[in-house]
Amino acid sequence: MTTAATDADDSAAHPRFAEALRERGLADLIPRVRRFPEATRTAAEAAAALDCGLSQICKSLIFAADGVPVLVLMDGASRVDLDRVREELGARKVTRARADVVRETTGYAIGGVPPFGHRTGTRVLADRSLLGHDLVWAAAGTPYTVFPMAPADLISQAGGTLVDVRERAS
Repeated sequence: MTTAATDADDSAAHPRFAEALRERGLADLIPRVRRFPEATRTAAEAAAALDCGLSQICKSLIFAADGVPVLVLMDGASRVDLDRVREELGARKVTRARADVVRETTGYAIGGVPPFGHRTGTRVLADRSLLGHDLVWAAAGTPYTVFPMAPADLISQAGGTLVDVRERAS
């Protein structure tokens, strides 16, 4: 079921994220932020609200690699392979970060974490699957907001390293 978006303005994006866009010379994206009356916390909810493919959603996921937060950017149709992340980072153990660690690291709640504009600098891994689209949608700092961006630009703005960390099909 598709939900209509409300008109976007500076208040649509989280204020910290809107400021990050301005600081990066991306203020032209602020009017493109779309706010929905219902949460788009999951990739499936966001894809349904936008009426786009699940893989056009960019998930921003925080993991703990040997206790150190790392951001993984993944297309919405795929799952992160923790062993591949561990290998990529040379870590002993990789786990999904707890909600309090996500908020402390990024400044945002799970379901609204954008790919950049975080409270702290975090290592970023970006899965190659994102490059399969001309445009992807990512959270704009709240569980109700998303913004569009070309994947290569999004990965560059996030300071991401391009990797292959998707689960392999069985």
